[in-house]
Amino acid sequence: MIELVAFDMAGTTVDDHGLVYVALERCVTDAGATVQPRDLQLWMGTDKVTAIGALLGLGGVEPTESTVASAFDGFRRILSQSYRDLPPVALPGVEAALRELRSRGIRVALTTGFTSEVAEAILHSIGWTIGPAIDGAAPTDVLDAVVTTSDVPSGRPAPYLIHRAMERTGIVDVRRVLAAGDTIVDLLAARNAGVIGVGVLTGSLGRAELEAQPHDYILASVADVPGLAEATA
Repeated sequence: MIELVAFDMAGTTVDDHGLVYVALERCVTDAGATVQPRDLQLWMGTDKVTAIGALLGLGGVEPTESTVASAFDGFRRILSQSYRDLPPVALPGVEAALRELRSRGIRVALTTGFTSEVAEAILHSIGWTIGPAIDGAAPTDVLDAVVTTSDVPSGRPAPYLIHRAMERTGIVDVRRVLAAGDTIVDLLAARNAGVIGVGVLTGSLGRAELEAQPHDYILASVADVPGLAEATA
């Protein structure tokens, strides 16, 4: 039986209108680097500082501590303004799925390549809060935990985001954990963590691209996870 689901944020549970892609590309090109679409796709979902360093190097700019820090500051500034202009929203059917999973006693966590600062702004925008799935919980409580790259030594494809979500929710058996995301590194992190890996098609990657990666299931959306969790009970 599944005891914990760990979902990515942007492109998986949250529609951020692709603004994180735009911000990541802009901060790197503003630093003088060129960005190839394939490289951008490959590094999406990872810790953004790591992604910026990699993209700078691939794009012809030496990723020194200062150039990476400056580009990351630009990323945060661009993304913050973009989210003010066009706030993120929950993807269709996702909130209902999260509530359904919690009603069955399955813990729900979000894991993300964002820092806590960015993740908190997104959650505030869509109105999701963290609280126990028991009588008296606030109506906005749809999550048991949120884990960001601020909480772990390395982001995806390392398994630490998922394992920290297990730690925070009291789950000890990786066989009872399902992790879902829309990027290549989401699936690699799930495999590295030893959990059930699910790719979802709500991001920018198609079925063939996700199926080429280690995975257990490919679903149209996180909205379909309650049915899968029931089937794997």
